Amino acid sequence: MQNIIIIGATSAMAKEVAKLYAIEKANLYLIARDTPKLDTIKQDLTIRGANTVHTAPFDANQFNSHQTLIEQAFNTLGRVDVLLVAHGSLPNQELCQTDSMKAIEELNTNGVSVISILTHAATKMEQQKTGNITVITSVAGDRGRQSNYVYGAAKGMVSIFLQGLAQRLSKSGVHVLDIKPGFVDTPMTAEFDKGALWAKPEKVAQIIKKRISKKSSFSYTPAFWFVIMTIIKFVPKFIFDKVKL
Repeated sequence: MQNIIIIGATSAMAKEVAKLYAIEKANLYLIARDTPKLDTIKQDLTIRGANTVHTAPFDANQFNSHQTLIEQAFNTLGRVDVLLVAHGSLPNQELCQTDSMKAIEELNTNGVSVISILTHAATKMEQQKTGNITVITSVAGDRGRQSNYVYGAAKGMVSIFLQGLAQRLSKSGVHVLDIKPGFVDTPMTAEFDKGALWAKPEKVAQIIKKRISKKSSFSYTPAFWFVIMTIIKFVPKFIFDKVKL
């Protein structure tokens, strides 16, 4: 029976991952900002078969609360098999370009808060010498693009942090996984036109769980985004600056 912590548990992808673990009768500790939604998800996961479902409120940008939050979760579950970090926001890029405080807020939510949480959680995982840390970042972190470079900068920061964390924790038997989704059809992206490159959160969740269980090091989700982002990363700058991405 696995013990799972999910931070940002009300997000579409996180909810679908939680369902997969609930079916396997896992013990779940769900952390998110929206308490009413958490309560609804708790009821659903209990019906689906979760052994226990604990919940806790969470404000990503209240950094001084993160250590207590992590300690409470670990103390409740004991050994933690999987920590999934899935919280975040989708910034208004144009607003961030004209309002530095908004840009900083989004960098804190999507980048600094994740690093804060991981710093506390990594110590716990290192002490238990087992487990998995998985973080949902984004393909947007691979190269800054004019359409979303504030969001991309935050996600890229987290991905670099995870590279170092993975190297550090490998010596303790802790697996670190960076999940980089492309376009995912969620409430956060409801206003976007959908096309062939868009994935459903249910599909992404299945991929995430499979990669966790296999201790995969492959980030791109679905896998075809590896090809797309390889092309984007290697487009010469003099061409890249002239295209609209």
